[in-house]
Amino acid sequence: MSMKKTTLDLWVGVFVAAGLGALLFLALRVGSFSAFETAKTYTIQAAFENIGGLKVRAPVKSAGVVVGRVVDIRFDNTTYEAIVSMQLGSQYKFPTDTSAAIMTSGLLGEQYVALDAGGSDRMLSNGDTLRITQGAVVLENLIGKFLFNKAEEGGVGAQEEGSAP
Repeated sequence: MSMKKTTLDLWVGVFVAAGLGALLFLALRVGSFSAFETAKTYTIQAAFENIGGLKVRAPVKSAGVVVGRVVDIRFDNTTYEAIVSMQLGSQYKFPTDTSAAIMTSGLLGEQYVALDAGGSDRMLSNGDTLRITQGAVVLENLIGKFLFNKAEEGGVGAQEEGSAP
């Protein structure tokens, strides 16, 4: 009887270990863990006035294709801008006049850096900085501007009506 119990315990242990291994693998893949990717990369930087909710490890996309990841975000005390460092796959070449914008995708609002290739003959290399950037659109600022404009229109209309003979 103890032989059957030992065999059963062994099989349960094997299945539990396999299940934990599969969960770990899936968690790392869903989290875009880069240990499985062995491609060479190069790093570029861009300065943004506002990065919104951009986070480290956010995707860098061009034409909807993930070409890299955000690896560092820091604040520059002299320009008062956020400096975003991005690692791009070495197989992806971009001209030096490429522009970067922070965009939002999907229903959950994941933010990412979108690269729009320029027309220069010279390509970006490790350590280069993008000059043309567009910060994140902050929904609260848009709503505030909209409400302010509506209130201003209402105030102007009321003054014109009141001053008419």
